[in-house]
Amino acid sequence: MVLFSGFSFAQTATSVYLMPWPQSLEVAQGHLKIVPNIQLIIPNDSSDRIQFSATQFLRNLSNKTGVFITNGFPLTVVDNSNTSIIIKYDRIGKLEIHEDESYQISFKNNQITLTSVTDLGALHALETLLQLVNNNESYFYSQEVSIQDEPRFTWRGLMIDVARHFQPVDVIKRNLRGMASVKMNVFHWHLTDDQGFRIESKLYPKLQELGSDGLYYTHEQIKDIVKYADNLGIMVIPEIDIPGHATAFLAAYPELASKKQDYSIERNAGIFHPTLNPINPKTYEVLDGLFSEIAPLFTSKYVHIGGDENEGKHWDENPLIQAFKLKHGFKTNHDLQTYFNIKLEKILAKYGKKIMGWEEIMTPNMPTSAIIHSWKGVNEGKKPLTSLIEAAKKGYQTVLSNGFYIDLMQPVQEHYAVNPLPSNLDLSPTERKRVLGAEATLWSELATPLTIDSRIWPRTAAIAERFWSSENKQDLQHLQERLPYISDQLEQLGLTHNSYKNVLFRNITKSENIAPLQILSKVCEPLKIYTRNKGGTEYQSYSPFTLFADACTPDATDAVLFNLAVELFLKSPTENNKKTILKWLKKWQANHLAFKKLTVNPLIKNITPLSKNLAVLSEITQQKLTGTAVDSNTIKALLKAATKDIQDVELTVISSFTKLLY
Repeated sequence: MVLFSGFSFAQTATSVYLMPWPQSLEVAQGHLKIVPNIQLIIPNDSSDRIQFSATQFLRNLSNKTGVFITNGFPLTVVDNSNTSIIIKYDRIGKLEIHEDESYQISFKNNQITLTSVTDLGALHALETLLQLVNNNESYFYSQEVSIQDEPRFTWRGLMIDVARHFQPVDVIKRNLRGMASVKMNVFHWHLTDDQGFRIESKLYPKLQELGSDGLYYTHEQIKDIVKYADNLGIMVIPEIDIPGHATAFLAAYPELASKKQDYSIERNAGIFHPTLNPINPKTYEVLDGLFSEIAPLFTSKYVHIGGDENEGKHWDENPLIQAFKLKHGFKTNHDLQTYFNIKLEKILAKYGKKIMGWEEIMTPNMPTSAIIHSWKGVNEGKKPLTSLIEAAKKGYQTVLSNGFYIDLMQPVQEHYAVNPLPSNLDLSPTERKRVLGAEATLWSELATPLTIDSRIWPRTAAIAERFWSSENKQDLQHLQERLPYISDQLEQLGLTHNSYKNVLFRNITKSENIAPLQILSKVCEPLKIYTRNKGGTEYQSYSPFTLFADACTPDATDAVLFNLAVELFLKSPTENNKKTILKWLKKWQANHLAFKKLTVNPLIKNITPLSKNLAVLSEITQQKLTGTAVDSNTIKALLKAATKDIQDVELTVISSFTKLLY
């Protein structure tokens, strides 16, 4: 027997670091030691998906614990004398909406049993089991629990834009692994936009030859990624964004444009006018051919057609298009785009695909077989969930992304506070069922293969919990206790959201001495809500993304801790709480002394004011806390200087300094 009870360390639900949090969890008084002869048993070995994931589970378990596991592959027969993990499922699941993904985990003696209806549920159970692995000073173990779990939403997605910055196959695969670890099941692949056409066409090769800078996915690479995602229980939804966002498309085939002009790949960010011509028969001929190639590459029933942000300027400037509108009674460009979308819907139907599109495709004549992707929010003059509610009421299935735009660089609590389907929402039970779930979206204007993981993780793990766990699971403190553990586990899977920073720091310092930058970065965050690249013109697609701002991330760890310490001190100004504040202030003053010893180069020189402002504020705050009078005008001037962003970075402790100094 390797099941122990009565051991001394904590055995409460709060000491279990799971994400997303299960629907039902009971923590027992025991744990199962991870030993070399542990076996993973799959009596029903019909699922390639399970074979793949079970093998990966054993590799991850061995790497995480350092245990030399004797049986490195799944077995089919239980040996009751050994510690065993037994996987039981009824059938192979389909990667489609409303599939059963539930699972149960139970412990008995020296066996852990994972039970599910489909192999998809078993995959989720394996991910939970890996998160249950913990250790004391002597060995690693799995905490004994009883779990019954299922997702709140059937659609739990992540969109990655590979058009603005191309993301190689290995980047996509490691993020798929991250998605699977937190039970996300839809990868929305934004493959085309003004800045690039990233999918090979053998019928229309100029699309990749002239529209991609040579950076695109071949058919074989796409099939490989789709298969890889399938093994992880993830459905892949390709997006070909049309009729707008078409500059790269028209760089290859300008004869399909609504306006006659020279076209070349767009290098800036923003919304641009190039648009496919909806009255040119050749447009539909090319799209038909293109989708005849693309459709067989993807197993999903859905193709995302984009359809967003088409302002119709080039349509308005084309007399033939205007005459066509008049002839057909189209009063607006929205009516004309509906005409385009309906023709596209028929093309895709030929190849067994259904349409998904951004909320702009929702018009009176659009078939309700389409999925409406709700994205507009307060910044676009809409109330949250407006288009989601409208779509559900009109009979469309719908997915939410408003509130989950992770490229906005907002802190984790902003996203965690968003409820995709509040219980008090004005929807009938039938209408509520049409809300399939939600997607986090990562637009890549400022995200390269080196930095993209840090722009997705670990915040998206918290977002995944909002997609999976119950509506009332919204304890921010509990989330923040678990998130560092999950972040470390994501890194163990090959994600680089932590390790990449040191690469950038060494590039900035041009040396191995990066400690001063490491410390400074923990109280700095990149500018938010697109203010870093205001107007889309400061950074081009080929600009350097190796700056200090790129090494900084939302939720700067020391800033979070310092801000909490300040709040505690203000509520309870004890000597111990004051000492905690003073410790931080002395650390930052000492760090600036170390910073000044770095060999100066232009990159270091640019960010020196950040370190100086932090040190000076720390010094005067220390003086005030220890009873030395500080001139109010001096305080005001220093806070004003420190509030200004420097090199697209802001100090995120200024509000706390302000509270301490006034």
